Amino acid sequence: MNFGTLITAMITPFDHDEEIDYPATKSLIHYLIDNGSDSIVIGGTTGESPTLTIEEKTDFFKYVVKEVDGRIPVIAGTGTNSTKSSIQLTKIAEESGVDAAMLVAPYYNKPSQEGIYRHFEKIAHSTSLPIMLYNIPGRCSVNIDPNTIIKLSNIDNIVAVKEASGDINAIAAIAEKTYDSFYVYCGDDSLTLPTLSVGGHGVVSVASHILGSEMKEMIDAHETGNALLAKQLHQELLPMMHALFIAPNPTPVKAALEMFGINAGSVRMPLVPLTQEESKVLYECLQHKLLSRAV
Repeated sequence: MNFGTLITAMITPFDHDEEIDYPATKSLIHYLIDNGSDSIVIGGTTGESPTLTIEEKTDFFKYVVKEVDGRIPVIAGTGTNSTKSSIQLTKIAEESGVDAAMLVAPYYNKPSQEGIYRHFEKIAHSTSLPIMLYNIPGRCSVNIDPNTIIKLSNIDNIVAVKEASGDINAIAAIAEKTYDSFYVYCGDDSLTLPTLSVGGHGVVSVASHILGSEMKEMIDAHETGNALLAKQLHQELLPMMHALFIAPNPTPVKAALEMFGINAGSVRMPLVPLTQEESKVLYECLQHKLLSRAV
């Protein structure tokens, strides 16, 4: 399974009643495909998975698969901190027709590395879907050690990792010690170019909702050996990337999409909308892109 180099971790649009907005989802899918996304992740952290019910996830998976209609791969977030529940949700996703599953590290219960390995191994053996691991210790309070990821990469259908530890040394070690068919994706937008430079394949991005075309250009510049252009684009994009994380994700990116005239809705509690000051900072940082979009 080739997920491409720019994967968007897609928001879940909500209407004024905080229900899933399916017409807005349809428009967003088309917009992301048109603006550089090679694949999308649905039902992940950016999709507010902790506040979606199993029924909502099931319906959303089916709808997105139908709307994408095979144009790009659809990756469903199916990881939880329960192995049994993760297997159940992964099977639901597989029946919904998604192309792959993304499994986050089991959070809160803080298993050992052996427990983490067995967790992912058991889920992998329960499905025929390709699996992307997701390491994000800042949210999970547990880090998947590079050696554990390398060991897991030997399981046939574990084919990639989204590495959001921020540890470039760990990313480099994983890229070096896994087969070329195992893809290492950056999970931090601002580290996309550094990750590519140490052997990473691409990025699972939040900022690509707003900066997709520019990020794709930066990645392509790196791949074609145009280091100067890649560096220039990296430096230009950094302030906007940082602004899109001015508050807990996905609050800023949903606000930014609304500024761009793309229906996203607000966030579900316990997340709350941006403050007036945060909105001002975000708007000012994106102002140049907003003006260019208006033209």
